[in-house]
Amino acid sequence: MVQGETNQQLMTDQEAGRALERLAHEIQGSTLNGDDLVVVGIRRRGVELAERIAATIEDIQGGPVATGSLDIGLYRDDFGQIGPRPVIGTTDVPGDITGKRVVIVDDVLFTGRTIRAALNELSDFGRPRKIELCVLVDRGERELPIQADYVGMEIAVPDGFQISVAVPELDGELHVALVRAPSQDEESYRPPDRELVTDD
Repeated sequence: MVQGETNQQLMTDQEAGRALERLAHEIQGSTLNGDDLVVVGIRRRGVELAERIAATIEDIQGGPVATGSLDIGLYRDDFGQIGPRPVIGTTDVPGDITGKRVVIVDDVLFTGRTIRAALNELSDFGRPRKIELCVLVDRGERELPIQADYVGMEIAVPDGFQISVAVPELDGELHVALVRAPSQDEESYRPPDRELVTDD
């Protein structure tokens, strides 16, 4: 679970599962040629969500869907401000994506800066025919002109709170909650085996 005290559950396991299934159907429904679809998740929890969505699309169309993962750490516009030893994960994009339809998947859309970093990183792997964005939660308050094409739920977040998305692979369960944001002291501490959780 991310840092912060849980205040309100927004999606149970079943509700989040249904939302992901709906998103998969929406993505697949606008696919003209399933072979050119690539579903790429943003680390951390976007990867696990992308894999669930891709698995549902595979069931619908009866064929494999290319998947990948992005770690946008080196592409963040605040990279020089996140400490002397930032945690950088691995990026795994399935080959040249030139001419492909790429769907970026993330857990929470907030300022849009994470997505901008993901777009910058994707450009290193080719020139896709189209790039779309799928998020489980859109909390608004954008700082950049970025919008999602596929949204699980939209919510206005009160001051002092943030969105927590839990996935079974990392947290032992699937749910979405509104949690109290960590204090400044908590936010400045990063355990060695965890990435700092943000919802931007």
